[in-house]
Amino acid sequence: MSIRNALLAFAASFCLNTAVFADTLALNPDHPQRYVVVKGDTLWDISSKFLRDPWRWPEIWHINPEIKNPHLIYPGDVITLAYRDGKAVLELRRGRPTIKLSPTARTSRLDNAISTIPASAIAQFLKRPRILTEAEIDKAGYISYAEEDHLISGEGGKIYVADLQQDDNKDFSIYRIGHAYRNPDDKHDILGYEAIHVSDAQLMRAGEPATLHIVESYRETLLGDKVMASDEKSIDNSFTPRAPGNVTNGQIISILDGISRAGQYKTVVINLGKMDGMEPGNVLAVHKKGARVTDTRSGNFFQPEIQLPDERAGLLMVVNAFERASYALVMSAVKDIRIGDPVTKP
Repeated sequence: MSIRNALLAFAASFCLNTAVFADTLALNPDHPQRYVVVKGDTLWDISSKFLRDPWRWPEIWHINPEIKNPHLIYPGDVITLAYRDGKAVLELRRGRPTIKLSPTARTSRLDNAISTIPASAIAQFLKRPRILTEAEIDKAGYISYAEEDHLISGEGGKIYVADLQQDDNKDFSIYRIGHAYRNPDDKHDILGYEAIHVSDAQLMRAGEPATLHIVESYRETLLGDKVMASDEKSIDNSFTPRAPGNVTNGQIISILDGISRAGQYKTVVINLGKMDGMEPGNVLAVHKKGARVTDTRSGNFFQPEIQLPDERAGLLMVVNAFERASYALVMSAVKDIRIGDPVTKP
């Protein structure tokens, strides 16, 4: 999805509902009246300057009819907080001028529109990590032999792949299967398997086994690694943040890179996927389970335990949804975010 299309969805999906939401939408107590967009800004950054909940930006976004493309925001543009019929709205005033290019006489910006989140935050997803089902793994081909009997292959290497689903595909991705993601309520229920993208290859010769040539390598390619047709869908940073359609409760079941806690822009895995209605852009709140503590001032000989309430620890945004699990970015964190923390509709 292009940035333009994502931001068109931003406005189209929510601007008509401004009157419904704006009266309950809390502004940041320190919000400015106007803000000039600078290079490096993101929609999330700008939203946090005006709103307590930055993901709710679309609910008070006002379309300026005099601007041809008000959904694309550039460095130099001015965001202004105004009020219409007593409701807070954010308006865009176009900043830097366009330039005319010859000989086609079309106009173009000198710079790029800002994105929803930093490109660096999703750089790891440009290498297409996936969560695969057992059926998908069983269906994939596997490296049975490498040129000159090598155990490890790299860029430029020739590999031989058995059971490859060839069809009309010429481009393939190679994955190493990692650990299983399990349902926290039933450890025997596997939600999917981590698939680590190790390299990309092109078909040289069809057959059984098929011959492939590794064209790009991200880590060592080993015998037994799984081979699948490349997924043409690329992930960009033009997400439209929004709450999930249904009230959804889940848990963080893993944190990428094997760490025990996550902060801003770290990637977590949640036990909610497409089957639960998850889509890229869905925002979820993370909570810390309240501790059970002893009531030392109860006056009773046997001091009872009391359950403290859960507290919000941060916000996640889904960036890639699979059948029963999803990858999500930590967008904000006021407490350490850990495996097992519950997630809910914000």
